[in-house]
Amino acid sequence: MVHELKTWSKYFSLVKSGEKPFELRKNDRGFLVGHELLLREYSPASQTYTGRTVRRKISYLLDGPEAEKFGLKPGYCVMGLTETRAND
Repeated sequence: MVHELKTWSKYFSLVKSGEKPFELRKNDRGFLVGHELLLREYSPASQTYTGRTVRRKISYLLDGPEAEKFGLKPGYCVMGLTETRAND
């Protein structure tokens, strides 16, 4: 399964460089370990997509009651990410 997500430029660059190997998101899509994220860079200033994308695989998922023990709001998750294949 591939989840296509809007990602602000500031965070997109950090994921692409490897400095940010995680995503914190509302888990309204049923994210699971093994699923892929297709992150589409989005500029909030111009309210447009830049055309750049990056793919990452979910290698770890912290959600549900376990995540709430660490302060996440109900319904939110933290996903550990790893590289999948060549990026744009």
